[in-house]
Order: sequence, then structure tokens, then C-alpha cells
Amino acid sequence: MAKAKEKTKQEKAPKTETREKAKDKEKPAREAAVLPRLKERYRDSVVPELMKQFSYKNSMQVPRLEKVVINVGMGEAIQNAKLLEAAVNEITLITGQKPVVTRAKKSISGFKLRQGMAIGCKVTLRGGRMYEFLDRFFNVALPRIRDFKGVSPKSFDGRGNYSLGLKEQLLFPEIKYDDVVATHGMDIAIATTAKSNDEGKALLGLLGLPFRT
Repeated sequence: MAKAKEKTKQEKAPKTETREKAKDKEKPAREAAVLPRLKERYRDSVVPELMKQFSYKNSMQVPRLEKVVINVGMGEAIQNAKLLEAAVNEITLITGQKPVVTRAKKSISGFKLRQGMAIGCKVTLRGGRMYEFLDRFFNVALPRIRDFKGVSPKSFDGRGNYSLGLKEQLLFPEIKYDDVVATHGMDIAIATTAKSNDEGKALLGLLGLPFRT
């Protein structure tokens, strides 16, 4: 009887493993099926339009988003470490990814700053999180700026990368006013594979970044 039970267990084990492997194979397929809305727009609308506009011969020549870097400088954290902790939590809420703490590279006695002190935080977004963040940033956060007329078209670096600064984190709906310890700004840098400012501007404009006219 004992031998019979052992054989039964051995026969069942491969079936269980096969089911688990089948589920693992299904996961990438399910994840691939759900594309961020902005990435889907890039694939279906932006790529064909840019190929037509710049006469690209191959879709691989079309510029694409590479990464988004969000940086928060907190000089006040020298006096109050809780301010930086709050900023880290807020950036995590906004981006869905925990930022890394940035530290001073050298000491400055006039600012009571010592090398290695925590003075800010930053996060680098790629892939799905990058597209989801930019979708909310373009369509929800920026329009909440008072008297907003668009962002400056002159903030490119000459190679298709775009940077802008925000004065406060309250523009993002994830941040509740009553929970804010202190308002702070942030710098947002959008890196693309574009080779020129014109290509970068066309890419970001088609994705929904509202440029000032």
C-alpha cells in the first residue's frame, strides 16, 4: 500500500509542475496584452505620423521615449529630515516607484552642508511606468496649473531631450493637500532617442505634451 501511494504521488507531481509552467507562460502573454494607453497611442498613431513627417524609411528610425528622471532637491532637509522622508513618500505615490535618496558630493560650510548628507531624491522611470506617468502628467497634472498656456518649446537640450520644472507637488491628484508637510518643486527630464530638437518636439507633441504657441 505504501509503495502504491508513493507511485501515485510521483505520477501527480509532474502534472502539478506542468500546470505551474503553463501559468508562467501565460503571464507574459497577459502582461503584453495590456499596454499603457500612451504606449498604444505611440504605436498606432505617433509612429506612422512621424514616419510621414520626417520621411523615415524604417519604423526603427522613429524616435521613442527612453526614460523619465524626476529629481527633487530638498535643502531644507539639512534642518529637518522628516521633510525628505515626506518627499520620498510623495514621489513614490506619484510615480509608483520608490526613489533613491541623493546625497551631497562635497561639504559647504556656508550652508552647513557636509559631504554625504541627504539633500534630495530622484527616480528613473522606464517602460510601462514611464508611459503611465507621462499620460497622467500631460493630461491631468499640467492642466491644473493656474492660467496654464502650455510649456516652453525652448527647453530642449539640442539632442531631443526635454526638461521642465514644477513649483509644487500638489499638481498631481495623488497628493492630498491635508497630508502635505511642506510644498516643494521638482525637475522632470524626458530623455528620447531623437537626434534633433525638431524630432523631439514632434514626438512629445504627438504624445500629448502641450507646447506654448
